[in-house]
Amino acid sequence: MQARKVAVIGYNRIPFAKHNTAYANASNKDMMTATLQGLVEKYNLQGKLLGEVAGGAVIKHTREFNLMRESVMGTSLDPATPACDIQQACDTGLEAAIYIGNKIALGQIEVGIAGGVDSTSNVPVVITESLRKILLEARREKTVTGKIKKFLKIRLKDLAPVAPGIDDPRTKLSMGGHTEITAKHYGISREDQDAFALESHQKMAKAYEEGFFKDMVTPYLGLDRDNNVRKDTSIEKLSKLKPAFDKEHGTLTAGNSTPFTDGASCVLLASEEWAKEHNLPVLAYITYAEVAAIEYVKQKQNLLLAPVYASARMLQKAGLKLQDFDFYEIHEAFAAQVLATLKIWESEELMKPFGFNYALGPIDRSKINVKGSSLAAAHPFAATGGRIIATMAKLLHEKGSGKGFISVCAAGGQGITMIMEK
Repeated sequence: MQARKVAVIGYNRIPFAKHNTAYANASNKDMMTATLQGLVEKYNLQGKLLGEVAGGAVIKHTREFNLMRESVMGTSLDPATPACDIQQACDTGLEAAIYIGNKIALGQIEVGIAGGVDSTSNVPVVITESLRKILLEARREKTVTGKIKKFLKIRLKDLAPVAPGIDDPRTKLSMGGHTEITAKHYGISREDQDAFALESHQKMAKAYEEGFFKDMVTPYLGLDRDNNVRKDTSIEKLSKLKPAFDKEHGTLTAGNSTPFTDGASCVLLASEEWAKEHNLPVLAYITYAEVAAIEYVKQKQNLLLAPVYASARMLQKAGLKLQDFDFYEIHEAFAAQVLATLKIWESEELMKPFGFNYALGPIDRSKINVKGSSLAAAHPFAATGGRIIATMAKLLHEKGSGKGFISVCAAGGQGITMIMEK
């Protein structure tokens, strides 16, 4: 069966907000519904029956077990549009696009939406294990007296909620803790990290001023742009920030790391035939994608480096070199993680531990994240993929031709790379 082309024909997101700011009281469903409805209105999809909507959130309440379907039901799409939840940590948005794209390529559907959302403000409150056991015991009691006796066992310490966290369950280290190890292992300096972070803010601030994001972002709850972008930051300001993870010897700070963030994004994917039928231009095509995982428990410096492995495999399949691209969108979880990835690609010696006896070589850094990326926009985990696909699609569409390379790292030693073409 001949695979069909997968076209990116639309996008939308709400501005990203640092946690406990503008979206402090918004749920994942609130944000995802608003983002999907913004897409519906932009592309006149009211009442349309789509093939499927896929996406998800990394941090979810139990009440959000059917998050994407409930979000669809809150929009003006035909309510018969099916939806499913996908979660692959920070790769979620790209994985959702691969899922929808494959269905289009195989002719199973003509059009679909891939998205992602995350709130680090509206996180589930977890009770202590001791309180959970007492409540279960009380529930099993048949009499009021029996239930009261169980409740009387509750102590003040049992009532303290368990602090939320996203540390790796195997290593007990945070993403930043792992990246400190990466920075030390590969010799990534504090100065280089701060300079890279500064560029991200400057590029994104300029892109907003030039109107690049005007058709990509739907205002929400008083915001019309990402509230983490710092137009006025400087090397002097960044250099004064204290280490955030390794307090004594660390190089990662709040300035060269992404903050906890709330937000949502989505992209509209379709066959060429559907796009033509609905008079919508094809912005770009998704042509290749590779998902990879890597050992990171013993080699803790590897946690966010799976895209190194994914990129080499993908380029082999595509018959392309790393230098064959007009734009590179590399997710900036941390400045150190991006700089380490670039350093590994350039070195045959550093590529060997990843199973390759050759270097991918250097790339033109002026082509990397040309409109800024996660360090400036910030990073609502599952929403980052949609933001990156949208940015790449618009860059290629404005240029009128070319190729784009995408790389996103994720918790659990995972990563995705993708090629988009015009």
